[in-house]
Amino acid sequence: MDIFLVTLFSYISGSIPFGFLVTKIFGKIDVRNIGSGNIGATNVLRTGNKFLALITLILDILKGFLPVFISAKYFPELIQLSCILAFLGHLFPIWLKFKGGKGVATYVGILAALSLQLFFLFAFTWLVISLIFKYSSVSSMFASLTIFVVNFIKETFINSTEFLSSTQIVDSKILFIFFILIIFTHRKNIANLKNKNEKKIRI
Repeated sequence: MDIFLVTLFSYISGSIPFGFLVTKIFGKIDVRNIGSGNIGATNVLRTGNKFLALITLILDILKGFLPVFISAKYFPELIQLSCILAFLGHLFPIWLKFKGGKGVATYVGILAALSLQLFFLFAFTWLVISLIFKYSSVSSMFASLTIFVVNFIKETFINSTEFLSSTQIVDSKILFIFFILIIFTHRKNIANLKNKNEKKIRI
């Protein structure tokens, strides 16, 4: 029963297409017909409405944060299941024929529920890389890789040090899965980068 509840709540939460909803309700447009056709905050920004993009970003973060936070509190043994399903919900929302976004904001929300240190590390890395290269896709992929590598090094060090053995850390395997999924969702961006067709961030 616990597995069913966590599965249902995590997926449904992650699958709410906020980018589609806010642009449809408040902008009277379908964000899927703009730019990359993605329902995430970056593509919502391409509508020219920064406020709707910010709202989308916050809501997409929250829909990743809430199910994982609740699962961590009441079903800690199922937290990894909650993480994956909330993320997959955004990627494959039942409401939009399983055509969702790239999952970065939802991943950030999941990180916030797992570890505030990793959350701030991702935000810092994403910002620095975006300021240097001006590509949201590059920033997202690099920040995801950074999170995995840093956590893996920390996990390895802690597991080999008895003095720190009680320190709570995030399982690096789940972070590696997220990194692979984020690379997968950005496969078109990778092709655009190779062809020099990738659009830069314009704020």
